[in-house]
Amino acid sequence: MTNIAKGLEGVLFTETKLTFINGTEGILTHLGIPIQEWAENSTFEELSLALLDGKLPTASELAAFDADLRANRAVPAELLDIIKAYPKGIHPMQALRTAVSHLALYDKQAEDTSDTARRAISVRLIAQMSTLIAAINRTQQGEEPVAPRADLTHAGNFLYMLKGTEPTPEQSRLFDIALVLHVDHGMNASTFTAIATASTLSDQYSTAVSAIGALKGPLHGGANEAVMDMLDEIGTPDRAADFINAKLDAKEKVMGVGHRVYKYFDPRSRVLRDYAAHVAEKEGKSHYYQILEVIEKTVVDRLSSKGIYPNVDFYSGTVYSDLGIQKEYFTPIFALARISGWCASVNEYERDNRLLRPDAVYSGAEGAHYIQIQDRK
Repeated sequence: MTNIAKGLEGVLFTETKLTFINGTEGILTHLGIPIQEWAENSTFEELSLALLDGKLPTASELAAFDADLRANRAVPAELLDIIKAYPKGIHPMQALRTAVSHLALYDKQAEDTSDTARRAISVRLIAQMSTLIAAINRTQQGEEPVAPRADLTHAGNFLYMLKGTEPTPEQSRLFDIALVLHVDHGMNASTFTAIATASTLSDQYSTAVSAIGALKGPLHGGANEAVMDMLDEIGTPDRAADFINAKLDAKEKVMGVGHRVYKYFDPRSRVLRDYAAHVAEKEGKSHYYQILEVIEKTVVDRLSSKGIYPNVDFYSGTVYSDLGIQKEYFTPIFALARISGWCASVNEYERDNRLLRPDAVYSGAEGAHYIQIQDRK
């Protein structure tokens, strides 16, 4: 009997030097360096460049890359007019998917699939993704987009474009850490989708649009939004244990808990937990964090023996919420960070490209013949 790897679980289709995950021990590394060290010592800009080039950059290389990002943050005015005309009330991931596709129309290199072009377009996509998301957010609220500033970090500039006010250094750094934790995560659904598109020798913008489409699904990118819905439903910390126990007794899913790969604590969740506590106290919204503490204890007590623990989505939503970001924009922010991983993975795969063409086990009818429509019952 043929064994079918449902969801492609356990199927190896390529090699990578970018990201390593050991789900049993809760290990995540980029270029062999633990995610905890990246979060503590690095920045979104540095990790993005490290993944694109497959090595830690020198100071001069990082400075040049950072300058390149800052110089490419603005998007065409015509595209901003199109974004303003989007229907009100649409999901921001719909808008982002469409805006990135539109962005390709203004790039003269868009159809060039050479290594040089893919690298250059990657820089522009990383730089402009935040501008698009901030513009979508503001125009959906009936406000004018805020032009990017070249004197702010990538994280700080995004918060500035979102709110129209300059964030504090601490807010910028906290958001930067959240981006670092989301930059890349192996062969997840959106990264695999981007690679599958690139394997046909399609262009870099098409790979990004494909990845956004995959990320849009609630089984991939929308979990932190669902966590916030759950926290609002619970309301207060004293109701959390009973709420979660009732869900578990009914065999219902608890959002932000469990992971396809990790059978121990997601290492990113451990980093975010500490920052979530700090931000919650700083911003005066500690009740969310207090609810999460109760949920985590309840879940670990009941499910840790099954290898089920909180994942990165468990705490990320509270960090974003406490920074004043609407929950509908949590998934677009995921894309804001992951665009670097998508581009790096696509560029790596394309250096030894092979068209992805899996097969399926046929389980349908055999020996059938066409029946004229008038004779069908």
